[in-house]
Amino acid sequence: MDYFLQLEDILLEKKPQDKIKKFKEFYEEFLKTDINFNYNYIAPTLDEPSYSDFLKVVKPTALPEIKNFKSIEGKKYLVHTILHIEYSAIDLALDAALRFINMPRKYYEDWLEVASDEIRHFLMLEELIKELGGFYGEFEVHKNLFEALQKTPKFIDRMAAVPRYLEANGLDQNPKIMQKLNSNKDEFNNKFIEVLGIILEEEVDHVKKGDVWFKYECDRLGLEVEKTYFEIIERVFPGSTKRKMDVNFEARKEAGFSCDELKFLSKKEDCN
Repeated sequence: MDYFLQLEDILLEKKPQDKIKKFKEFYEEFLKTDINFNYNYIAPTLDEPSYSDFLKVVKPTALPEIKNFKSIEGKKYLVHTILHIEYSAIDLALDAALRFINMPRKYYEDWLEVASDEIRHFLMLEELIKELGGFYGEFEVHKNLFEALQKTPKFIDRMAAVPRYLEANGLDQNPKIMQKLNSNKDEFNNKFIEVLGIILEEEVDHVKKGDVWFKYECDRLGLEVEKTYFEIIERVFPGSTKRKMDVNFEARKEAGFSCDELKFLSKKEDCN
């Protein structure tokens, strides 16, 4: 098994069904095989996301706001928005497991496990949109998550900016969506809430994995964790440390954030 070349093929695969099939076969083999990693491997530079052939990509400002939780069209658009985040997260996890070499095996185990989770999340959401008569690709999308991948070729930047910033932001937003769905309860929204609950629980673990490896690299380089984190996210996402964030304190604490970090992000005097 050539770990890096096989994983590269999966990352670059443009068809979702083929990507998922290839990954499942690869992951099953990985879990039962003693892998010899070829650390001479160099990951490719990615110019376009793997979904660019079948999705219409526009600027985030060109996308409509998610407002209507009652109509079929509104439900489809909301599911599609989260579906695209999960599909993008598959490639982010695959890239993290591919791009960074000379890491402990546990690192590769962690990010392949994340990729496996993201695939499962994608498939659950895809079932929901099909139930509404929709499909992945029905609506326009943005490529913000792919652009974050492009901006973070350095390992420490990736761990700070993707799991510990973007995915952590998802921990803040997910409960708000669940609350709005709960205020417009029907049979479909109940199923949707259940799926979002599973995603929230497992995304805490994903952020925690990023937290562990970010701190691993800070320790290796002799860097102070909190100072380094805020420097990186401000560089990758300018203005991100200036705004007040509505923070999910409980989930972020579970994922490894310190009280001081949470106070800084929320601009509050305490972290409760």
